Amino acid sequence: MSGNKRELKKIENRQSILDAATIQFKERGFANTSVPEIMKNSNLGVGTFYRYFGSKEEVLMAIVRKLFKQVEDKVTSQKNSSSLELLEFCTMETARLIDENRFILPLLASAVKHSDKPEQLPKNLSPDFKKIFEEIILRGQERGEIRNDISVDLISEMFHSIYQAAAFSKLQIPFTENIRLKLKILIAGIAI
Repeated sequence: MSGNKRELKKIENRQSILDAATIQFKERGFANTSVPEIMKNSNLGVGTFYRYFGSKEEVLMAIVRKLFKQVEDKVTSQKNSSSLELLEFCTMETARLIDENRFILPLLASAVKHSDKPEQLPKNLSPDFKKIFEEIILRGQERGEIRNDISVDLISEMFHSIYQAAAFSKLQIPFTENIRLKLKILIAGIAI
């Protein structure tokens, strides 16, 4: 097998493992999914798993990083937008991603509780969306688009927390609409 074909096969195998793990985690949960089950559903041998990942915790974090990267790439593609437009776009893209992958948040909590290798899990398990918000807010303050009498950390934390607030909301509003409405209030409070 040539070098290019070998590299392509490695990429395909890794993706197959990630896809199978995503399905198993979604259907069975983190604690009830085993490496052999993941590999059975990926149509690869158990030994192949360890060529790509050291544990199912590593697989979970790879899935989370992939979701984070999707949002990061979409935000980067909007670089000519104002900071307020970017915050709105980033917030709604993140809401869409969370809404489409609702199984991820319980998986992260379950991973902490049931992990055989907790040292392989980052201390903060949520994807680092807060970092994206901080960068946009700082840029907005530097450009005079966002109030600078409120710290970047506080504003960023407020954006980051609206997902949890919407997830636990008792209002009869769909998740993404709940986020959109909270976002309008938040944007109005920070805009210059």
